[in-house]
Amino acid sequence: MDKLSPLFSRFTLSARVFYSGILCGASDFDTSAGIGHLHLLRQGRLKISQQNKKIIEVKQPSVIFYPRPHQHQFEVKHQDGAELVCAEIDFGAGMGNPLVCSLPEVIIIPLSDIDGLTSLLDMLFDEAFASRCGRQVAVDRLAEYFLVLLLRHTIETQLIEMGVFAGLSDVRLARAITAMHEKPEYPWTLEKLAQKANMSRTRFAVNFRETVGVTPLDYLTDWRLSIAQTLLKRGQPLKMVAPSVGYGSSIALTRVFSKRVGVSPTVWLTSQTSGSE
Repeated sequence: MDKLSPLFSRFTLSARVFYSGILCGASDFDTSAGIGHLHLLRQGRLKISQQNKKIIEVKQPSVIFYPRPHQHQFEVKHQDGAELVCAEIDFGAGMGNPLVCSLPEVIIIPLSDIDGLTSLLDMLFDEAFASRCGRQVAVDRLAEYFLVLLLRHTIETQLIEMGVFAGLSDVRLARAITAMHEKPEYPWTLEKLAQKANMSRTRFAVNFRETVGVTPLDYLTDWRLSIAQTLLKRGQPLKMVAPSVGYGSSIALTRVFSKRVGVSPTVWLTSQTSGSE
């Protein structure tokens, strides 16, 4: 069972490397672009300052991943320097994407703790610090691949204790979650999802809420709406989007969308279009 591919088949993960080099002094990373940040510390040391929070010191090669917009600052002593590759990360579908919402504010892991990275990091750093033709495209795709390995690592090591990635780390819950991810249009009920997990209805409902943080049907609704938002932004008409995410009509989808998001699909799409201009 592939726990990640159904997620990425619905959304367009993209990375754009915007910095590679030796950082000295202080650098700020703000939230104005509305996206996350991925930082790879190749060597050196740095201090991470976050608003109203304790300073974090990173003393070994590590990944520092902010899945959502979050103001942070790196401080590096001039005599030390820190060799970094930094990228902007966009999961698609905005911040309402359950994939993004389920991740912690920041993930910091020593690179040596993640299996299978040696050859990838060699290629990524080699491309990032060179000036070859096609460098930007190559390093962006390598950063995206790195992110897939990072998310795989969080599932396999049960690194995240709450949210959908915690659910995917549970063998039984993962079967039900993956089924929702693969077939959002299917008329899922609590009973059918419990059967997928090979659990009783009551046990499944309790375990799901305790692990993922929401009820199974609430998660299903959020998943469906995030896909609907992606399809609407791609230009698909509402009447075609509705059945593809499990709603019998555009009226039914509009009703749920308005209650959950706060505005109708049409108003939401207009706000997204105007915000990107």
